[in-house]
Amino acid sequence: MIFGLFRKRNHNQIIVVRQYELLTSTARQPVFYTDYDVPDTVMGRFELLSVVMILFFRRTRSSATSGQELAQEIVDAFFEDIDYSIRELGIGDNSVPKRMKKLAGMFYGRLESYAAAMDGEDRTALAAALRRNIYPKADDGAASMVGLADWMMTAEAYLAAVPEAELATGSAALPLPVGRGQEQ
Repeated sequence: MIFGLFRKRNHNQIIVVRQYELLTSTARQPVFYTDYDVPDTVMGRFELLSVVMILFFRRTRSSATSGQELAQEIVDAFFEDIDYSIRELGIGDNSVPKRMKKLAGMFYGRLESYAAAMDGEDRTALAAALRRNIYPKADDGAASMVGLADWMMTAEAYLAAVPEAELATGSAALPLPVGRGQEQ
């Protein structure tokens, strides 16, 4: 009986990998870094990948149980990827758990603040939360996050229309961002 659990997880692994690759490919779109004012740094990439994961997580909260389980496995894959990246950057083994705990706290804090703004359909509050997180040490001269907030609201509406079958097969894609001067 216990072996059935492992078999299910192995089947899900293919779906998790497929979905995680779709999500990370969205977060790696150069337009976010060139036109949406996200800094092309390690932390900027973490922030954008967090945004994409949060959007996916929010979509799956209304899914069947299997969609929620898949979302948890994808978030787990996200943190495994972060752990690997931290180690690749040369951070010592003794420091990794402490940094992972801090990054997990940052992720879940962002989930709460972005969710509050998105639930209220408040683009201004969402842009302010993004700016606080993406530019934590900046003064009033920091870049505007209005474009990113607009994309997040559009992406959430787009994901709401994604059929459950696409979630179940790991095929749910987010809309690609458009650059300045381009039409959607």
